[in-house]
Amino acid sequence: MIYRGTTDEYLAIAEIKGQNLSGLLEPVRNALMVLWFTENDNSLEIDGSRFCFQKNEIICLTEFHQVNKVEIKGARLIKFNRAFYCIYNHDSEVGCKGLLFFGAQRIPQFKLPNEELDVFTTVFHMFKLEIDRKDLLQLEMLQMMLKRFLILCARVYKAMNKLDQPAADIDLVREYNYLIEQHFMEKHLVSDYAEMLHRSPKTLSNQFRKMNLKSPLQYIKDRRMLEARRRLLRKGTSIQEVAYELGFEDVQSFSRFFKGVESCSPSEFIKQQGTN
Repeated sequence: MIYRGTTDEYLAIAEIKGQNLSGLLEPVRNALMVLWFTENDNSLEIDGSRFCFQKNEIICLTEFHQVNKVEIKGARLIKFNRAFYCIYNHDSEVGCKGLLFFGAQRIPQFKLPNEELDVFTTVFHMFKLEIDRKDLLQLEMLQMMLKRFLILCARVYKAMNKLDQPAADIDLVREYNYLIEQHFMEKHLVSDYAEMLHRSPKTLSNQFRKMNLKSPLQYIKDRRMLEARRRLLRKGTSIQEVAYELGFEDVQSFSRFFKGVESCSPSEFIKQQGTN
């Protein structure tokens, strides 16, 4: 089921399995998606890595994630574009920027607790009912349902990752993640982001340590590494081009960086993935 508005708004709600991947792989500009798995043993290749997801696990993806080799036994999909609901402009409402989406490195993933299943199921069912209605309030109602679903996801994600620190501390980490997502191609030092956040690099490091998180520098490295994998998977893109695009001085320094994380050279990675 797909809603298309008069000013490019897009929302897809679907239950998918097997070869029925309605909306999942459809390219939609500025799209974000939530996948809620309803069966066990689902497999997706995301950015060149294989992942297996079980029943009642949820993942959040952006248009920049490269999804291939999909084997879904059962899942619920919510996919929307920026015109439908912009998480940047409405961050004060849902608080998912830099948390559920654009988190700088790993795929946001969490398991629904049993006590939350009825609530999530009800909201998704209401989504399906509302998308069939055709009246002047439909867009507003669908946006309200999406906002509620994202708030529920953010709550569970914070609880599962023990992000029970003061809101200001969590917001600092979210904003740091989001700034990396915007600037990682040209800014590679913690001091670059500290300045934008009006903090000192030492303050950031101390804050991340207090929250038992990786160092601020590791977040930058992880995001550059993720982008390196994505770009190496593109057909027709050379290693030299990827090194230059990611801001490395030469191919040798990029190769050392890549091998230090992936335990193989960029050329070996490409060969393993069977691309280019």
